[in-house]
Amino acid sequence: MELRLYNNLHRRLQTFEPLDPERVTMYLCGPTVYNYVHVGNARGPVVFDVLAKMLRRRHPKLVFARNITDVDDKINTAAQELGVPIATITDKFTAIYREDMAKLGIVPPDVEPHATAHIGQIIAMIEQLIARGHAYVAEGHVLFSVGSFAAYGELSRRSTEDMLAGARVEVAPYKKDAGDFVLWKPSTPDLPGWDSPWGVGRPGWHIECSAMAAAHLGETIDIHAGGVDLQFPHHENEVAQSTCAHGGKVFARFWVHNGMLNFGGAKMSKSLGNVSVLHELLAQQPAEAVRLALLSAHYRQPLDWSDATLEQAIRTLDRLYGTLRDLASVTADTVALPASVEEALCDDLNTPAALAEISRIAGEARKADTREAQRRLKGELLAAGEILGLLQQDPAAWFSRGSAEGDEARIQALVDERNLAKQSRDFARADAIRKQLADEGVLIEDTAAGVRWRRA
Repeated sequence: MELRLYNNLHRRLQTFEPLDPERVTMYLCGPTVYNYVHVGNARGPVVFDVLAKMLRRRHPKLVFARNITDVDDKINTAAQELGVPIATITDKFTAIYREDMAKLGIVPPDVEPHATAHIGQIIAMIEQLIARGHAYVAEGHVLFSVGSFAAYGELSRRSTEDMLAGARVEVAPYKKDAGDFVLWKPSTPDLPGWDSPWGVGRPGWHIECSAMAAAHLGETIDIHAGGVDLQFPHHENEVAQSTCAHGGKVFARFWVHNGMLNFGGAKMSKSLGNVSVLHELLAQQPAEAVRLALLSAHYRQPLDWSDATLEQAIRTLDRLYGTLRDLASVTADTVALPASVEEALCDDLNTPAALAEISRIAGEARKADTREAQRRLKGELLAAGEILGLLQQDPAAWFSRGSAEGDEARIQALVDERNLAKQSRDFARADAIRKQLADEGVLIEDTAAGVRWRRA
């Protein structure tokens, strides 16, 4: 079954075929570790964790890199405010980021390069760009000459005017062109700096990813992934730098971008102040539900984030884990990933379609009346869940989670689901929910005034 991905470089769906089947390469822009990330920053890592799983099914020698940006002006500002070295800031938030990603069930990347560990490679790439006539030195800065790269703007499809506005570029007097961007900048004694042919300084943001990708994945990589908000200027600049430094070689063959999370009708961002801090959210809500919510819309589309989004994910997992709990005495068959789920994911990572198939399989499993069918369907449910990073914990662990308030909301959701099951004459599911709650010490009472529940 062919894996098709929407390649933003060409604006169309394309069958993915690696340059070298024996070494498939993928790069994902990672965090700038100066603060906690918000839940929107987790969408890319969750989505591309599924893509990595799909790729490994076909190409076990995938090399997946996700970087850590640990030198940046935002980091410098945070360190100065607290009066500590930048490593104090970056070490703390790198550890928290890894912890949060692990809670979300994200498999660690094969390579996790840090910008500060690649200063030598960054300097070498800048020297290549100067030697090839694509960069110049001015007042202690080194800048990329946008006019030297005729294809600049092809990835983002922006006009020169739009690019200048979107980049929020500083029109400094030492620039030959307003759109030229910084590869290296001087550092004062109170800022982090490294020796270079141009004096003590530090790298610009864009050159870091280009150098790290080349160091670990090669001059041409198969897939570059990231949020659509990075398409310009970050990814556009990566293309320019890497292509020019490597003599015109294609930098990334596929560009795959995830859409943004919207919160209250606007894109979630720290600058707008409409963020939900991921670390805090994971302390309050089940991480698996956060993961499911992030997969509930197609990755290229915006995702409206709200309490209702998360509540729906929790109810879905209640239903799916309830099915697995009903089948606790059944030994699951070891089966292949169901073809319908694989087909959905091969169609540009259509996770909503894959989740619909999982719900269908769970429904069949609840209605199965033979041990053979139950074993097969339980196996299919677990296999389908595994590719999405779901349904891998014991049902008892799922149902024992949460605070008292959250547990009451969960119980009420199950009671509501039982009512709907009875209305649709799915009496097997209604009885299963009653039994599930009874096992937890929750008694349901059908009265003339409606359904009530109480703890035994």
